[in-house]
Amino acid sequence: MNMEYSKILNSLQRQCVKREYCQYDIFRKALKAFEGDKDLAQRAVDALAADKFVDDSRYAAAFAREKSRLNGWGPAKISFALRGKGVSQAAVSAALDEVDPDEVRRKMRSVMEVKCKALEGDPERKLKLLKFGLSRGYEYDALAPVVEELISGAE
Repeated sequence: MNMEYSKILNSLQRQCVKREYCQYDIFRKALKAFEGDKDLAQRAVDALAADKFVDDSRYAAAFAREKSRLNGWGPAKISFALRGKGVSQAAVSAALDEVDPDEVRRKMRSVMEVKCKALEGDPERKLKLLKFGLSRGYEYDALAPVVEELISGAE
């Protein structure tokens, strides 16, 4: 089994070199590779974390940047997704601090402009825009003025 453990650990290391993983995701991969043996899977995850192949803080920062910039997610949605993967609140907060607030506002506005155009002529446009923005993880206090401006500018 020791040879099999080393083989699986090497495979997991190769995967971690190619992209960032959090401990939760790599544990699931290890669990599958070890055919449900939780002890071996946890041992592999601990070894990967000790050798810095897996780092939840590094993962959280990369995840937050990517989802904010490329997917247009707001801080609440990013936080919720990271917490769902077992990333600590401290790591989530640090990751969100690395995201440029001006960039978040620009992305929010851009995403909301596209949605506003898609809802043109809809009598419930304001409500739908607010729901859409909230589902994207933007805070109501930041979202409401943008929606008001888009609605009044479109009329």
